[in-house]
Amino acid sequence: MTRHDAWLVLADGTTFEGHAAGYLPPLGSTTGEFVFNTSTSGYQEVITDPSYAGQIVTFTYPHIGNYGVTPLDDEAARPWCRGVVVRDLSELPSSWRSHESLEAFLVRHEVPVIVGVDTRRLTRHLRSNGTLPGAFGHGPDVATAATSATGTDGLDFVHDVSTREPYQRGDGDLHVVALDYGIKTTMVNQLAERFRLTVVPASTGADEVRALHPDGIFLSNGPGDPAALGAQVSVLADLLGSTPIFGICLGHQLLADALGGRTFKLPFGHHGSNHPVQDLATGRIEITAQNHNYAVVPDSLERGVVSHVNLNDGVIEGISCADERCFSVQYHPEAGPGPHDARYLFDRFETLLRTNTLESR
Repeated sequence: MTRHDAWLVLADGTTFEGHAAGYLPPLGSTTGEFVFNTSTSGYQEVITDPSYAGQIVTFTYPHIGNYGVTPLDDEAARPWCRGVVVRDLSELPSSWRSHESLEAFLVRHEVPVIVGVDTRRLTRHLRSNGTLPGAFGHGPDVATAATSATGTDGLDFVHDVSTREPYQRGDGDLHVVALDYGIKTTMVNQLAERFRLTVVPASTGADEVRALHPDGIFLSNGPGDPAALGAQVSVLADLLGSTPIFGICLGHQLLADALGGRTFKLPFGHHGSNHPVQDLATGRIEITAQNHNYAVVPDSLERGVVSHVNLNDGVIEGISCADERCFSVQYHPEAGPGPHDARYLFDRFETLLRTNTLESR
């Protein structure tokens, strides 16, 4: 297949050569914040994760697209990432589950791709210099576009990815309201297996949540800077103590803020499916899937305790507050993609809800 020459330029001027693939943007380039993901499989789940809104995903695994694409692996109705960077994009997928090639999927959803890039060099540059904005494309003004590219600091992408209307799933005897900051389909499925679930927009107020009479509240993953979501933190501060709460990823960060904590941006984030995390209460070590650029500042919580830590770099991976019946984790127990070591947390949430229901009778 003949492809246009393309270039990738980071905001610091570092340049990489490659070829344009997927959707070709009319202006010749796309901009975003470059991050790298170390998962060796699950590229479709990664690309359709709403938490990547505003970002360009670089895959460290060299061969992407080998097994094609199936609607069963979508984590959202469409990809929200700004673009994809790969070393080698497979043109001939091989899997009985495949409905189309990855490139056809990306063209259909208008996601630009640059292939043939030295992704090892790019990853090492981001690891050494931190996450950087930039641009890539086949047009003549890629370098100019890179100078005007922005990262995710101070930006609210949740408004873009959240559902516009509430919807229901599942038929359990307990009712959970999920605040959708960019919720993944696998999260919805895990909750719907256990509960009667109502998913509501991220803009839903505390009184509106209470009017739904939930037995529990779930806080989803999502993109962008938690510091830009003061309205959502205020809602959680109002809800704390009235109903048990379980948060994941961005939901974890917002819950920490509501408990008096603060967040900060990691140099290059955690994006992959093999991060070791220790449960401090049991000593148990889990291999986890992760996708976040921000984390909770150590010793910043006014209430609650740290429950989990990352064994690679000591980042806070979980918090809990028994008095206010809430807990959260930074990683992804639903694991789409990734190991299922941490799916017990959904069962822990159910146990908390059933205990709370019995005590309130």
